Amino acid sequence: MWGLQPSEAVLYYVHPTLSGSLSRTDSAGEGSTGCEMAGHSKWAGIKHKKALVDAQRGKLFTKVIREMTMAARIRGGDPEANPRLRLAMAKARDANMPKENIEKAIKRGTGELPGVSYEEMVLEGYGPGGVAVLVEALTDSKNRTTAELRSLFTRHGGNIAGAGSVSWQFQKKGSVLVSAKLIDEERLMGFVLDAGAEDIMRDGDAYSITTAPQALERVKQALAANRLTWESTELTLVASSLVRVDDPTQAKQLLALLDELHDHDDVQHVFANFDIPDAILAEHAAA
Repeated sequence: MWGLQPSEAVLYYVHPTLSGSLSRTDSAGEGSTGCEMAGHSKWAGIKHKKALVDAQRGKLFTKVIREMTMAARIRGGDPEANPRLRLAMAKARDANMPKENIEKAIKRGTGELPGVSYEEMVLEGYGPGGVAVLVEALTDSKNRTTAELRSLFTRHGGNIAGAGSVSWQFQKKGSVLVSAKLIDEERLMGFVLDAGAEDIMRDGDAYSITTAPQALERVKQALAANRLTWESTELTLVASSLVRVDDPTQAKQLLALLDELHDHDDVQHVFANFDIPDAILAEHAAA
C-alpha cells in the first residue's frame, strides 16, 4: 500500500468509520459525539500508497483484469449497462493499463476470447484480537485458494469462520478520496452533502468521503462539476462497529496477516473492522 496513480481504486483492507450520516453542524463540531473521528484512522491514505507499489510491481494489473473479466461474464461487455464493469475499467485506465489489455479482458469475460474461468468466493474469519476479517477473491480453484488463505490465517494467529459469521458486521458504501490541497473542508462539504454524501473525514492530506452505493456516481459528478479530481473512488464495505487493538504485538500480527492476504494473487479485496493506534499504523506504513 504505498502509492498509486491518481484515482486508483483497487480495494485494500479498509479501516472503517462508524456508520451514520453527517450533517453540516456535525462537521463543525456542534452536537457531534466525536465517535466517528475516534474510530477513524489514516488507513485510507496508507492503503492508497500501497496500491501504487502494487501498480509498480504488476499485481494491480492482474487483479483488475480478473475483475473486468468476471464483471463482463456476469452482466455483459457493455459498460453503460454494467456498473461493475464500468468501475473496473475506470480502475484499469487510472492504472495506465493499455486499451488492448482492457479489451482482451472484457472479451475473455464475454467468451469472445478463450481464457481461464474464474469463480467468486468470500472467506470469513477472525484475526488477532478478535478482529473480523472478510476476504473477497476470484479463483480458478476454490479448494486451493481456501487452503492457502486458511494457512495464512493460522500462521498469523487468526482462524477461518463459517459463512455469515462476520459479513453481517459490514455494509456496502461508496468511498471517494480527495486531496485536501484542492479545497477546504467547508466548501467541499457544501456540495457533496447535497449530492448524497453521508460522511466526510480528514485523512492526513486527503478527505475521505463516504456515500450510499447509489449516491457514489452523484458525488463524483458533483466533484467534477466543481473541477475537482479524486485520488481514489470505490465501492467498499464499512464496519458498523470497531475492535480496538492496543496491544502492539497483536496489532503487528494483524497487519502482517492483512498484508499477506492482500498480496495473495487470488484476493481482490480484504476488509477488517480494526481500530489500531496511529503510532502503530505509522510504524507499519514506514516499514
